[in-house]
Amino acid sequence: MKKPIAIFLAFLMILSAVPFATAFVAEEKGAPSDYATEAALYVHAVSNSADSEAWQAWQSVHDEDFEVAKPYEKYFFLPSSAAKNTIDVYNGFDAAVTLNGVSIASHTTESVAYTADAAYAVTAGGNSYTLKIMNSNAEGAIYINNPDADGNGTDLMSYLNETKENSAKATGAIVTPDGSIDNTAVKKIKGRGNTSWDKPKKGYNITYDKKVGIAGMEKNKKYSILPNYQDDSLSRNRILYDLSDAVGLPYASDSRYVDFYVNGYYWGSYLMCEKVEPGSLVPEVTDDGYLNEDGTIKEDFPFIAEVDASATDGDYYVTANNMKITIKAPEIDPGQPGYEEVKDYVKSKFSAFYTATAPNGDLSAVADVNSVAKLYLINELGKNWDSGVSSTFFTYRQDENGNYKFYGSPVWDYDNSLGNATGVKWDLRNIGVTDYEEYTGWWCQHKGKSNASAKRSNNIIARISQNTDVKAVLPKIWFERFMPALAHFTGTKTDNEINSDFYTKEAYYSLIKDSAAMNYESGWLLNTGSWIADHSSQKVAHYDSATQKMVVDSQTTSYAQDFEGMYNYASDWMLSRAAWLSEQFAPDYTPSPLLGDANLDGIITVTDATAIQREIVQLISFTDTAKICADVDKDGNVTIIDAAFLQRYLVGISSIPKGIGKPID
Repeated sequence: MKKPIAIFLAFLMILSAVPFATAFVAEEKGAPSDYATEAALYVHAVSNSADSEAWQAWQSVHDEDFEVAKPYEKYFFLPSSAAKNTIDVYNGFDAAVTLNGVSIASHTTESVAYTADAAYAVTAGGNSYTLKIMNSNAEGAIYINNPDADGNGTDLMSYLNETKENSAKATGAIVTPDGSIDNTAVKKIKGRGNTSWDKPKKGYNITYDKKVGIAGMEKNKKYSILPNYQDDSLSRNRILYDLSDAVGLPYASDSRYVDFYVNGYYWGSYLMCEKVEPGSLVPEVTDDGYLNEDGTIKEDFPFIAEVDASATDGDYYVTANNMKITIKAPEIDPGQPGYEEVKDYVKSKFSAFYTATAPNGDLSAVADVNSVAKLYLINELGKNWDSGVSSTFFTYRQDENGNYKFYGSPVWDYDNSLGNATGVKWDLRNIGVTDYEEYTGWWCQHKGKSNASAKRSNNIIARISQNTDVKAVLPKIWFERFMPALAHFTGTKTDNEINSDFYTKEAYYSLIKDSAAMNYESGWLLNTGSWIADHSSQKVAHYDSATQKMVVDSQTTSYAQDFEGMYNYASDWMLSRAAWLSEQFAPDYTPSPLLGDANLDGIITVTDATAIQREIVQLISFTDTAKICADVDKDGNVTIIDAAFLQRYLVGISSIPKGIGKPID
């Protein structure tokens, strides 16, 4: 639930928080808190709110070094919560300012009518400005404020961006499109990322004082807010996280498109994600789960491990099979009980896992084969540059039988996927890959090879891709989990069950397009340099299930060099890649029986309901497979209820069990 701000508390904040405030502000309208030290016009995320945190100062378009070429052209970048025709504007100048016919006295707030994308002339502080107002459609907005992050007057972002090691507390607001405001304080915010940390638009880890929900996500304290700086579609992470969820990978991070504001400054369109951590995203793992009640170390315990080639001495990691394995949980500081014991345990278990990924290794003895196979397929579908090198997570926990095994999840960090990156040329030459940017060709099995002629790679995802246990299940998982989800994504065969995890192409675009427009208008470039592949054109492909072949369009599709074009390029590349993979897996695929297909003819018709009725009165006898298919309500028995459910399904009545017409795992 969102926590409203009491009028009395807002009144106190207004009196005490703004250092340059000299005039009384009507109690139904707020004013910026003490982070707002600039003489500027400010706009609030929600009209008629007494909140002091969710304000943005007008700002000019910047370059990637935050240099401003046109300081007298200003913008309000409004979140989706803002009304479409009226905004509350605070005047931080020492004299009255008129905006669209409304006079706003110094240090007061007034409601102002506006038209999106219109330009308004403003005279303030002895200068003439133009002000343009843009609206977002993102799923939420995140405001974080601290004008004195280090105790020496350094503003929050300047302090955080000095080094990834810096962290600070903050106040703030979480705002949703309905205008709800949650002012839960930020316990800690600090930088995150490896190579992405060196980019001007950075990511951060945020820990709130208590659990908060963001735009419908399950409540958590810890989140990661990702800049997607290198992804001109702003969506590769979101789409592949949600696809992972739809195909049944455990612990897929839930995420939302948000607009990000710090100390009144708009930092662009971001992705707010559940952080990879124990307890919330991965409930089977806790930071103290390795300890017995008497403080001794358990013989076996769950953990989260990350393959991370960039791990440094400041990280809690081990080296196993020449790979750096960061221990994400339990996270133990030097000197704490079990520090070395946990490292030794993780190294031993991961080494056994690595050994089992050999082509003929007994992987099922140490890992959940389906989940590591799905993790491989996500990386293969995306041609993920970082596959098996960094941000590759495995969770070690008990399965349903109480046996400890590795699970391939949580998935993380796919901005260098789906045809986005050019890759490192010398590395590609060394391993013999000449088609990395194309949607055709195998990728993961080559990643990490010592040279082009090497038979196998030591990369963990490459090894998984070549394991016999994994290869045996790939066609079934691909055609029965991935392809239905991707068909839903295209919008040609929507599925309400899938839609709870994974949206259509049009739905994602609608959620991000206006936020993307603000992001790029504010100064973040669509093309971030030579690392990004050419996204101007491609010949789109689709899969013909009748011929089991990929069919490539004869005409080239050209893409405008704007957000819509780049979003469509990424989506079309993914679907074309799926067509190529389908052609590769098709020869080895035998369809699984369908729930409800009692006569095992591959389709669901009224004859299946009739077959159930005939079996009940013993006119026919089902095979074991037919009995499983006929048990529509999954209660262990074939009864008239199953026939009734099938009949309801066939006439389109919605109150039926999930899964009818879908393959039985």
